[in-house]
Amino acid sequence: MKRKFPFYVVHTDNVELIDGILWIEDQVLDDKNMSGETLGKRRLQTPMKSLYPLKYMITDTVELIKHRGNFYIDSTGHFFRYYKQKSLPLKYHKIRKVEKKRGRSVVWLKGINNPYDFARPPSPQETWAGVLYRSGIPWLIYEVCEERKKDTWRKV
Repeated sequence: MKRKFPFYVVHTDNVELIDGILWIEDQVLDDKNMSGETLGKRRLQTPMKSLYPLKYMITDTVELIKHRGNFYIDSTGHFFRYYKQKSLPLKYHKIRKVEKKRGRSVVWLKGINNPYDFARPPSPQETWAGVLYRSGIPWLIYEVCEERKKDTWRKV
């Protein structure tokens, strides 16, 4: 099953599904009896008053990797655990060019042929990008920074 962003952080795995309602510590996490394809729509419709507060939202893979928690619920209402199991190399590349495209940015890096879609343009001072490599292939931009950092690794 493919999970859909955004994900919401849950602080425990003590989750129970009873009569179509996903409970967490006597609070409603999701009411699957309500119509609606998303967790948010069902939570708005539920007559239950004790909703579990979803305080922190994760919008992409990098945020998930950087987050220290283990328990999440996705936007469709699928509860899951995410444990970091692999270590991937993190290598730094000079930012060659940034193109602004309809609310997003396309970032080109020195030594990498494919561009990266980026939610926000890096500031003019941010001239380096840390890229995670998976199976020896550049995968995604982990961070942008003002000066080159030492190549290292991250657990994902």
